[in-house]
Amino acid sequence: MFIHITHYRNTYFTPDKRNAQVIFSYKPLPGAEDKIYKQISDITISMKSIDYLKMPECIVNEVSVSLNEKEWNIYSKFKDEMVTKLGDEEIDAVNAAVLSGKLLQMANGAVYDSENKTHIIHDKKLDALEDLIEGANGKPVLVAYWFKHDLERIKNRFPVRQIKASKDIEDWNEGNIPIAVIHPASAGHGLNLQSGGSTLIWFGLTWSLELYQQTNARLYRQGQNETVIIHHIITKGTIDEDVMTALTKKEETQASLIDAVKAKLEVMR
Repeated sequence: MFIHITHYRNTYFTPDKRNAQVIFSYKPLPGAEDKIYKQISDITISMKSIDYLKMPECIVNEVSVSLNEKEWNIYSKFKDEMVTKLGDEEIDAVNAAVLSGKLLQMANGAVYDSENKTHIIHDKKLDALEDLIEGANGKPVLVAYWFKHDLERIKNRFPVRQIKASKDIEDWNEGNIPIAVIHPASAGHGLNLQSGGSTLIWFGLTWSLELYQQTNARLYRQGQNETVIIHHIITKGTIDEDVMTALTKKEETQASLIDAVKAKLEVMR
């Protein structure tokens, strides 16, 4: 039976965020998730590689850094008033989406003004990154960044190499790059980096669960023989904590769906 999206929404959801007659988002009705799972359980099959392949342990770690009073005042003032002054330049946010992006930049240590000029606020994440690199004891590390000024500041502090071309991938997998940097948007499906290292450090986070999971899967995938360690550098009290919480909740929701429709297959040995 074919069901239109309108019927699907009316059956399982209710309007959430809206402006007069314009509906921006929907939220599930009570019990909707269980009903949806039940409806698709007999026509859906899901197989997770981790359930059927021998995979090493994956350790997820959060490293908190704290802003000093001056740095925190800049961040909190901008969060509350959506405008702040850095030197002679005024930084502002015209809406919530821009505010979110600016706060993420500030949590990472720098922010762009209207002329795309970078203003440094703190080096707390760079200091934490240095500690994590030293703690790797010479083992290669892969660093995920989000903003261009993140990459510039990381490059100014460490001898890094970007993973952009096939030669970069080849050299990484051969163990020839001690510190590599990668943008989550370029860490797509099928990019195999598991041979070159097993430590991933998130310098800056993304709201995208897909990009987050795909970046992690560059190291934690079939063929990885070492324990994978995924570090997240989180600036305490900032939007970093909100993003980390959102990613965790999204992963839990997605895992619940997969578990609900997972094929109960017996692995033949």
